[in-house]
Amino acid sequence: MITVSEAKALISKHITPLKPIQLNLEKTSGHILAKDIYAGCDIPAFPQSSMDGYALKFRDHEKELQLNGEMAAGTEHSFVLKEGETSRIFTGAPLPEGADTVVMQEKVIFKNGRIVLQDQNLQAGSNVRNKGAEVKTGELAVRKGNLLSPAAIGFLAGIGVKTLEVYPMPKISIIVTGKELQQPGLELNFGQVYESNSYSLSAALKIENIDQVNIFQADDELDILSTVLETALKDSDVVLLTGGVSVGDYDFVIEASRRCAVAQVFHKVKQKPGKPLFFGTRGTKLVFGLPGNPSSVLSCYYNYVLPAIKQMTQKENSVKEVTARLTSDYQKPSGLTHFLKGSYENGKVTPLNAQESFRLSSFAQANCLICLNEEQQNFTAGETVDVMILPQ
Repeated sequence: MITVSEAKALISKHITPLKPIQLNLEKTSGHILAKDIYAGCDIPAFPQSSMDGYALKFRDHEKELQLNGEMAAGTEHSFVLKEGETSRIFTGAPLPEGADTVVMQEKVIFKNGRIVLQDQNLQAGSNVRNKGAEVKTGELAVRKGNLLSPAAIGFLAGIGVKTLEVYPMPKISIIVTGKELQQPGLELNFGQVYESNSYSLSAALKIENIDQVNIFQADDELDILSTVLETALKDSDVVLLTGGVSVGDYDFVIEASRRCAVAQVFHKVKQKPGKPLFFGTRGTKLVFGLPGNPSSVLSCYYNYVLPAIKQMTQKENSVKEVTARLTSDYQKPSGLTHFLKGSYENGKVTPLNAQESFRLSSFAQANCLICLNEEQQNFTAGETVDVMILPQ
């Protein structure tokens, strides 16, 4: 068996980032930009009013001004503003030629058919967005490696970008093994349990904006599992198998992986839950054999699968690692790193009840995993421990 840190290092070493693809802008949310974006034009492309008011030459601001025309957003034609004139103007509209300042409409009065400014603080260029104020032609707009957030996508749309080169989300297959599994909603027969692992994994992946997920069911038979695994590998970047990774008579994941030319990187990690964890590769494809117990599946997902996916897509890990003080004592044997389902709040963390790997009820209440190091046995209230804050 290897340690948790060794397992994480080995996985990271075998990951190749996914090849960038072209996507329409509206489909890039949550992706990482794979290529620098430079502005193709000045934005705004003209001096633009930032509010409703009156455009003028600043040198005329102490005069009574003659109203001449108006400029609205979307105006296709301009005109020249002469000495002693002002033009009605609206937010987003281009300034008429010769104008350099806009006064708010609330800061003027009409006197003898002319407009008089009442703005003591008006300065040259007030309320005007200069040409290229947002970005100038040829300027770096968004750097490679940036997360395409709603604001980033809006900004890129605002400078006229239609398509982007991004790192794609991986295609993932989930293979659920076990003859004893029954689908929720159907009646349980003797010896059956409801299948939940594909539901929890799919939900966890959906939080990460991964929607290309195929789910397969395979009985505990080597030939069947090998066929299903080969099918999944053909169209997947990552394959997750649940169950069948131990050493029982019906645990065939390791042998099926060999048949499908998956090169084993490691099998078994010094941890609880999830000790039988398997990891292998076929080319750039990743294969994770997760234990079948529901808590083991999620613990391994957050510790190993999710960081691998983030590395493939060039994104930061959404599991946040912090330290916190235990609110109660805890004892464990040495030799295994323990991942406890916990509740984290205000720098303190509480281990929850029902820590057994088959029990998911406490995981449903948890917002973190408490990481207790391999060798230490006794942990006391007030002691600082490592904590993984889980994506919600």
